[in-house]
Amino acid sequence: MKTLVVANQKGGVGKTSTLVHLAFDFLEQGLKVVVIDLDTQGNASYTLQSFRSGLVASELFTDVPTGSWPQTGIDVTAPNSPRMTLIASDVGLANLEKMSLPEAGAKFRDAIKALDAQSFDACLIDTAPSLGVGMAAALLAADYVLSPIELEAYSIQGIKQMVTTIAHLRKANPKLKFLGMVPSKVDARNPRHARHLEELERAYPQLMIPTGVGLRSSIADALASRVPVWKIKKTAARKATLEIRALAAHVFEKMEITQ
Repeated sequence: MKTLVVANQKGGVGKTSTLVHLAFDFLEQGLKVVVIDLDTQGNASYTLQSFRSGLVASELFTDVPTGSWPQTGIDVTAPNSPRMTLIASDVGLANLEKMSLPEAGAKFRDAIKALDAQSFDACLIDTAPSLGVGMAAALLAADYVLSPIELEAYSIQGIKQMVTTIAHLRKANPKLKFLGMVPSKVDARNPRHARHLEELERAYPQLMIPTGVGLRSSIADALASRVPVWKIKKTAARKATLEIRALAAHVFEKMEITQ
């Protein structure tokens, strides 16, 4: 199982929409996907609620039972089992800040190992827009991290902090690979966005994902309807679909997932 964290210390940058669409794309490719929502806002849990497992995210920071979680029925090896499983956000996540990072990190790594034993191909983790215990524990257990970024001044300031955070946590988790930054909510007609994109490409030439996602109302429509944007029957959704499919193909290739 390959584990990807979608993270940014700034909110409103398209983090959850990126994660949800990666999950839908991977599912359609035939992968067995588990999504963990560590964001207390629970937006990914709202869109993916039809895939709820019964297990909630705060339980991943408790002692993991041997084998699977029998009370949830998570067993993707069973006949006719759903190929996508959501471990939803819950109010218990608010208590994570009371845990030490070493304790939270160890318990979450155990949980990831238990999920790996359930024959999932990919684990996608949404995180809160701040460097708390939850995000740090996820990064300590992950194989990859991806950071959507809005081309505005505050978001760019936040990504500088994110790059520093990832570099620091890689000392404790050397396998963690930063796939890069995804330009998100890009307004091609906005000269400020064009200028900021050029600045980022100069500052981080190796870290900019070549496939960005525009400012598309059809993406918000899709998330509200709990479907991927390619299910939205509007002409405006076609461009968004091409952009998101290109991003998913890039991430899939970089994650080197084998079925």
